[in-house]
Amino acid sequence: MQGTVDGFTYGLVTPVAAFFMAALGAALGLRCTTRSLHTTRSCRIGWLALGSLSIGSGVWTMHFIAMTGFTVREAPISYDKTLTFAGLAVAVVMIGIGIFIVGYRGATRMALITGGTITGLGIASMHYLGMAGMRMAAHLAYDTPLVVLSVLIAGVAATGALWAAVTLRGALSGLGASILMAVAVTGMHYTGMAALDVHLHLPPTLPADLADVLPRDRPAEIIGPMLAGPACFLLLAAVVLLFDPRVMTGEPAPYPRVGHRPRRMVREGAARARYR
Repeated sequence: MQGTVDGFTYGLVTPVAAFFMAALGAALGLRCTTRSLHTTRSCRIGWLALGSLSIGSGVWTMHFIAMTGFTVREAPISYDKTLTFAGLAVAVVMIGIGIFIVGYRGATRMALITGGTITGLGIASMHYLGMAGMRMAAHLAYDTPLVVLSVLIAGVAATGALWAAVTLRGALSGLGASILMAVAVTGMHYTGMAALDVHLHLPPTLPADLADVLPRDRPAEIIGPMLAGPACFLLLAAVVLLFDPRVMTGEPAPYPRVGHRPRRMVREGAARARYR
């Protein structure tokens, strides 16, 4: 029996909120990636790790906010916590590999293609692992062409976002890269959901009104507590970045030239020589 699927139970509330969280995670992560290109090698790992966690948390949070609007009329939905949090780990690790490649290789064509592809695969892997973590009395089937399309959307848009983040400068370019990454995540998600068919495992004889005998799912009550940790991390990451305004503009740190002393040091040296 085919399940009655509704991906927009709360209207536009969940898609808009999900897009916002994806954009926030992308903005933080891509700015960290940009900042890593203009810092010392010893600090680069820290910036790239923070970027990986930010984008991965944003992707994971986006997915499950969107899933609060996903319901199957005839079957309650629950989630396997192990697979659910495994999806977060996979997203962080694979996205981390992608942006570490770009962070250490720079804006070369091969680095961007490789890093963007791995980042896109990380986004897609997180989505389908999260879907595998759903528990209901049903079998999930996918339309293969739409699944392939969803992965391509994630890979192409992630590559474009990484290119914009490490090549362009300024707050507007950073905003554009963040929106592009959010489009990659949400576009991949809803394309993947369009590929889904739900086949119910139900007895052959059922009353006409299933709502009278089957419990209603409440995904918001299940997913809400799981989102608290990643959402708090994104807020903390935003606070950390506020202490370095150059992260938001993508400007390099003003390192002194070799053999050059700042003007203040020259004046202090001259004053000490005068009073000797």
